[in-house]
Amino acid sequence: MDIKRKTVSNRHEQIILLVKESGFVSVEEMAQRFNVTPQTIRRDINFLDSEGLISRHHGGAGLSLSTENVAYRHRKEILLDEKKKIADTVADMIQDHTSLFINIGTTTEYVANALMNHNKLRIITNNLNVAAIMSKKEDHEVLVTGGIVRSRDCGITGEATVNFIRQFKVDIGIIGISGIDLDGTLLDFDFREVHVARTIIENSRKVYLVTDHTKFGRNAMVRLGSLSEIDMLVTDKKPPEPLMEIITNNNIGLIISR
Repeated sequence: MDIKRKTVSNRHEQIILLVKESGFVSVEEMAQRFNVTPQTIRRDINFLDSEGLISRHHGGAGLSLSTENVAYRHRKEILLDEKKKIADTVADMIQDHTSLFINIGTTTEYVANALMNHNKLRIITNNLNVAAIMSKKEDHEVLVTGGIVRSRDCGITGEATVNFIRQFKVDIGIIGISGIDLDGTLLDFDFREVHVARTIIENSRKVYLVTDHTKFGRNAMVRLGSLSEIDMLVTDKKPPEPLMEIITNNNIGLIISR
């Protein structure tokens, strides 16, 4: 990444943090803070709004809505390098001959790619993208759940999905998330998807949560559970202090990818 792109990326991250902290930040305030023109800030806001990371308002930016996630095609591109590093870190923790649940999410799809050098994995997934990736390795056994296929991201949800997953008890469940409230609540946008993820947690001997730092403090509508139910959090940056306290008090493993 060249210096200009890195500067823009860093400013975007700082804008997101400011909005999370304040709820609303004006264009003028951000322009002064970052020593750039208001036009530059408006372009930043327009981009971040299109990615669903903040919401554009008259005169500034506020928190994104809790009712709607970012479009799948955009999520695939957000923090691409960071997601790949998270995926590589998770893959290094998984041994051959392991049984896995892998759920819906762009980060979990990168995990699937990172596991292609492993041998004789047994994978149960409600993500057709994961199934397509991992079935290319002949000695992997891939089981796909029944249920309703979402056209937007090839995720599978519904009661048939939940009932299928309940038949198994696997070594590791690998799940993604849309948001983690600072009180440790795991949040998502689709209650059907949440029901499936809950079932994965309940039927995994260990649960690995894979998520980038933009999900810390991010708002979403549907409660999945608590960070305290997770065995391992793999992310790209240290979580904020309220989450660190939960991680420490509940002996949750934390690995920050490099």
